[in-house]
Amino acid sequence: MTYYQQQFISIREKSFPKDYLCKQVIRGKEFIDSHFHNPIVLQDIAQEAYFSKFHFLRLFKLIYGKTPHQYLTEVRIEQAKQLLKTDITISEVCFAVGFDSVSSFKGLFKRYTNVTPSTYRRQYAYPQPITQSSLRFLPYFLSLKKSNFQDIQPRTNTDLCASSN
Repeated sequence: MTYYQQQFISIREKSFPKDYLCKQVIRGKEFIDSHFHNPIVLQDIAQEAYFSKFHFLRLFKLIYGKTPHQYLTEVRIEQAKQLLKTDITISEVCFAVGFDSVSSFKGLFKRYTNVTPSTYRRQYAYPQPITQSSLRFLPYFLSLKKSNFQDIQPRTNTDLCASSN
């Protein structure tokens, strides 16, 4: 084995953890995914993966590129987005996804999505049904029952030849 091959293997082993370590970190991530609505601390996640909290933190960041806390916050925000599309109040959404404070939820939501929860709800909420009063804003020609376009028959090639003579 050449020097460069040895260096490559050394760098790969330092940069990418072994398969069994990855499986344990994935187990911790799945714990976050299934318990995001509960209060979770790093020690709980690390115990689920059978690591010390420091080793788990280091491996999680190496594999996913973010800390477990950052990932937990992202999962909670994504779940909050789904709940905000329903008619649940913002404070109920906040507590349903695992945040302890409405003000911290609003601040984190705005940091991750660039809009407040109430603005997000107005922009992306389920569509409101069209009422009769909404129809008065349509232009007159859209409200006609029969259109002139329905009466026109498509012209055939023979019609075009006959009209050019």
